Amino acid sequence: MQGFHGKYLRYDLSRREGRVVELDEAVLRGVLGGVGLGSFLLHEEAPVGVDPLAPEAPLIFVFSPLVGTGITTSAKFAVVAKSPLTNRICDALASSHFAIDGKRMGYDAIVFVGACDAPSDWVRGELRPSVSWGRSAEETGRALRSEGRVAAIGIAGENRVRYATISSDGRHAGRGGLGAVMGAKRLKSVVVAGDIETSSADPERVSALALALRNRANGPATAKYSQLGTIGNMLTFDRLGALPTRNFQQSHFEGAEALAGERWQGERRHRRASCAHCTIGCEHRFGYQAKGKDGDASTREVRAEYESLFALGPLCGIDDPDEVLAASQRCDELGLDTISAGGTLAFAMECGDRGELEGGPRFGESVLGWLDQIAAREGLGDRLALGSRRFAEELGGDAIDRAPQVKGMELPGYEPRSLQTMALGLAVGTRGADHNRSGAYEADFSDKVDRLHGDARSVAHAIESEDRAALIDSLVLCKFVRAAFDDLFEESAELLTAVTGESFKAIDLQGAAARIVDLRKAFNQREGAGPKEDTLPKRLLEEPLRSGPAVGARLPARRLAEMIEGYYAGRGWTAEGRVSKKRLAQLADELGLAPRKRADRVTNEDVQ
Repeated sequence: MQGFHGKYLRYDLSRREGRVVELDEAVLRGVLGGVGLGSFLLHEEAPVGVDPLAPEAPLIFVFSPLVGTGITTSAKFAVVAKSPLTNRICDALASSHFAIDGKRMGYDAIVFVGACDAPSDWVRGELRPSVSWGRSAEETGRALRSEGRVAAIGIAGENRVRYATISSDGRHAGRGGLGAVMGAKRLKSVVVAGDIETSSADPERVSALALALRNRANGPATAKYSQLGTIGNMLTFDRLGALPTRNFQQSHFEGAEALAGERWQGERRHRRASCAHCTIGCEHRFGYQAKGKDGDASTREVRAEYESLFALGPLCGIDDPDEVLAASQRCDELGLDTISAGGTLAFAMECGDRGELEGGPRFGESVLGWLDQIAAREGLGDRLALGSRRFAEELGGDAIDRAPQVKGMELPGYEPRSLQTMALGLAVGTRGADHNRSGAYEADFSDKVDRLHGDARSVAHAIESEDRAALIDSLVLCKFVRAAFDDLFEESAELLTAVTGESFKAIDLQGAAARIVDLRKAFNQREGAGPKEDTLPKRLLEEPLRSGPAVGARLPARRLAEMIEGYYAGRGWTAEGRVSKKRLAQLADELGLAPRKRADRVTNEDVQ
């Protein structure tokens, strides 16, 4: 098939050598690229039970058949590994020219195993002493830009903070601590550049389809993103009683108006920007007053996203816009996932209010110093760097009931008690609490379900949203372009047919999406996951919302359990939430997971 290279590079950092491994066409057709191919390779490369921070644990950069085609938002790459935050599968995406130049190296993926004996940069297949260990990812990118496109970690990754990010061109593969995996390998950066193009089978058809999609993506379907971006969610969620506040103790924030993007547009310096090969332009950057150590203030700017603002604002009880924007910028500089950083700090703040934690942060206080401590693993920051689940387990007692996490991953900015279809999506997600692998909230914001009383209708929408996300993340396209498709599966099949020269139908991609979800679940299953993980914190199942527009809303444990039972049945899994032995055998047969050893597929093409 065109659009693919049909091989990946497996580079052993300990041995300082790479080998090229062939990929069967059945695999590429069956899981596509991005998170699908990454999930397959994680099964292939990760030893059962491996510690995510061990040298043997693989770190996988994956591209897709659409990268380099000019299709809007297709300049994205996936990073896949076993998460040090959750001990489960983790895939994170970033938009960057790194995707285009990485694919031009001639591989569908680059897999790193082993560990460097000293801090190093991997530059187009060669290991070199790191030029920027101890510096930010942005500084590293500037230092190595003449060599190619750069993906790098900040000091949080170097110090193995369990929610450290990997960054490229100011965009972040953020969730799950993949930066810590990279840091454990003492790999500061990955630099890619190449001139191997992937051709399309029908370039004229690809151009016509790309133009039509671009025109639709520049219209009403994505207008909310180009006009204001995701920060427009702040007031909407607050109005619906769906804005998590002070560690999910409330769902309405009295300071939401001060953090509203609508207000900022008229009061603050504001400019738009776009990711690589994107015509939507959802990035909105706002100016803020940054206070220096000497007390002086200067105007800086930062990309403002809802999830970062929610986690570092309402969740921590902070309504000062300059403080929240500065905290978001600090996370970017240090290489910290904003959601997990905010969630862990908010949990610590509540513990402090309860008298369970001396000398810790408090609601409404600045978090900037705490972020520095977390990234450096200093003082209490060393414990906060573990994430809310591990920190709660250290505290003991009933602290875990209030830790805002699922499977160890901190909850995003969606209140489950007032968005109960989304509650199901958060509970069953293979990556943990996740708004990017489940778009179930879209049903809650429609008239298709009762958002305050989840039921069987919620199940079908949760499954459908997961399948759509699995396809988009494997193509790899931006979620924001999804509304520009009239029929995602049918039109994606047209695109793949034009690019690859092989016939794809909607039913093929529906099967691929379900296969990818099963594959991710199967990985967690082999790593010891069980149905007890598919749940929400006790607080959300036992406490009603006590104030705000959704006051009184409840999500009883039995209601969630019934939805989860329906979800398992809808997925074709066992009543215990496991991929059946028959389905596992089918996956092995379809993808060749078991019979063929990697050694059989290593080519004569070595990369020293």
